[in-house]
Amino acid sequence: MRDRFRFVIAGLLFAAGMINYMDRAALAIVAPRVARDLALSPHELGEIFSSFFFGYAIFCFIGGQLADRFGPRRVYAWAMVVWSLFCGLTATAVGFFSLFVTRLGFGVGEGPMCATTNKTVCNWFPREEAASMIGATFAGQPLGTAIAGPVVGLIAVAFGWRVSFVVIALFGILWLIAWLAIMRDLPQAHPRVSSAELAHIRDSRAHHTPLEVASSARLGAVLSRPSVLAVAGGLFAANYVIYFFLSWLPSYLVSVQHFSLAAMSLASSVPWLGGSAGYVLGGVISDWLLRRHANGLWARKSVAMGGLGVAALAVLATGFVTTPGMAVAVITLAILFLMAAPQACWAMTQELVPPSRVGAVGGFVHFLSNISGMIAPAITGFAVEYAGGYRASFFLTGAVGLAGVAIILLFVPSGTPATARLRPAPG
Repeated sequence: MRDRFRFVIAGLLFAAGMINYMDRAALAIVAPRVARDLALSPHELGEIFSSFFFGYAIFCFIGGQLADRFGPRRVYAWAMVVWSLFCGLTATAVGFFSLFVTRLGFGVGEGPMCATTNKTVCNWFPREEAASMIGATFAGQPLGTAIAGPVVGLIAVAFGWRVSFVVIALFGILWLIAWLAIMRDLPQAHPRVSSAELAHIRDSRAHHTPLEVASSARLGAVLSRPSVLAVAGGLFAANYVIYFFLSWLPSYLVSVQHFSLAAMSLASSVPWLGGSAGYVLGGVISDWLLRRHANGLWARKSVAMGGLGVAALAVLATGFVTTPGMAVAVITLAILFLMAAPQACWAMTQELVPPSRVGAVGGFVHFLSNISGMIAPAITGFAVEYAGGYRASFFLTGAVGLAGVAIILLFVPSGTPATARLRPAPG
């Protein structure tokens, strides 16, 4: 581990993402039972899914600003405490209103996670590893969703859905203990980071100048840049597709493809395993393109458009699928390619803005993109109930994905071409 302590930090971020999405996916996994026990209609369930994002989206931006000001160590600790608390309190819900409120508080706690992760990667990793590390750490998110199926579903079958929320909330508390013991905001503040590793991180970052934004630019001017808003638009489209599947995939498999709860718990994990691979592969490809062409923004932009475009076409195709096996296969393909896009969008913010603005800009981008979470689950619920079922929702979701590709293509610059290749990273 000499000269590679930064990967311990990456491991903690990976685990946090896994816990985050396991907690987030839990309600979708047990939604059929919760809806039955609490007498919730499909559109009421959709509104509860969406309530999470009202707190989540606002605290994406607030959390990013706090990470710039107070450092990722404290902000991540605060976030984990809040989201684990409200995850556990979900077990106390007795109707629509109480479930709505706990879901809203749960979103407040989870909001800072992605911007704070991006800030941590910017602090701890050299530029040519940024996309790979974002992809590797964010890979914990779909893996957590995959694990949520069997863990939450089987606990719910054996002990009831309320017990499952208490159990998974405890995972966050265990992670918090490790985070506080190991993490420091900057690598130079950690005694385990060698001088060679620190020099490697500093040298890589020192030789990069953000493409469009100077360090002295006011935050409002940075946030209003067309390129920043376009990254938010691309991430909005990717998140719309993610939240569509995250909220409604289990119900779709049960009601349309006629899986039992136990079978759905296992089948719904397969696409998210593909998504975990997509995060890693997208980051690796993006950093390979950076090293080969010395054009970081073009490398990030290409991966974002390619992944989101293929995913959107696969989502459109899902509307025509008739067999359970084919449905799982096509959705797995969609999520695998889809997960290449978010990490590329996060890496684009590191190319566009200086490190002192990465937290706030990433949080703002995440805030705008997560408006999709407010509307995608609710629109799907209304479509299922009033517009003839899931097919129309698949078509709309695919169209949103293709619109995201167009926004990135038209409004995010491709950077300045360069012929010199980056040197291989030492250590």
